[in-house]
Amino acid sequence: MVKLVDTKDLKSLPIGSASSSLAEGTIITMIKFHFTFDKNKKSQSLKKKLLRKYINNSATSCDVIIVAGGDGYMLSSLKKYVKFNKPFYGINCGTYGFLMNKYSSKNLDKKIMKTKKTTINPLQIISSNNRVHKIPLIAVNEVSLFRQTKQTAALKLEIKKKTIIQKLIGDGILVSTPAGSTAYNLSINGPILSLNSGKLAVTPISPFRPRRWKGKIVSNKAIIKLTNLDPKKRPVAVVADNVEIRNIKSLTIKTNKNINLTLLHDPERSLVKRIKIEQSRKSFK
Repeated sequence: MVKLVDTKDLKSLPIGSASSSLAEGTIITMIKFHFTFDKNKKSQSLKKKLLRKYINNSATSCDVIIVAGGDGYMLSSLKKYVKFNKPFYGINCGTYGFLMNKYSSKNLDKKIMKTKKTTINPLQIISSNNRVHKIPLIAVNEVSLFRQTKQTAALKLEIKKKTIIQKLIGDGILVSTPAGSTAYNLSINGPILSLNSGKLAVTPISPFRPRRWKGKIVSNKAIIKLTNLDPKKRPVAVVADNVEIRNIKSLTIKTNKNINLTLLHDPERSLVKRIKIEQSRKSFK
């Protein structure tokens, strides 16, 4: 794909590389895309349209990774391609599509040139269960520790090596990033966090004891530890976005500042704007 760009606009380009001049004040900018498509009908229909117009470059050589699907597919793609350190542009072929842009196959090059960047740091989770001592995971939205059976979970919560709740009895507990604070976290009455707040939300899931504990907002520099106090009678599973591991004994959670995930959004659908909209919504919407 080739696009003519005025040199005065170069500093505002989110991605791309410049090549030789055509005329004074004008250069050619070439942007390489790598496409990944979910298996649903809408994504596969878009795949046919886009791959007729654009080359599907490798993830190694591309400038932008285009993700066609829903939020769940975007979360999976972010983890799959994180090692390539490339920006991601999502096209919503799912339902709500909070992390995505509007469904379109037209003028993709122009859309990319006008996008706004958002950089987020995922949660790094080290979990231990009955079989493997340490299992590393990352979560972009949230990590939850949830009961596996009819028995309520019995959990201990520590933050910065200080015990906050000695014994939380309930369905479980969730730790959310600002990017994920409007998802599951909001559904269980957790706080919505501004994207640049530097905070994490720690929210109980249907707590029975202490019944009135509503959770805690903590610094994203804090190390959070969750321990299952009764793993034999009250087994729990960890879910990091859309990855589940069962029979968990303990979790250690912290923000990984060494991983920078860059999301590109159309100006009218930037992640900052969408979180502010959610913060301003009235109840029951």
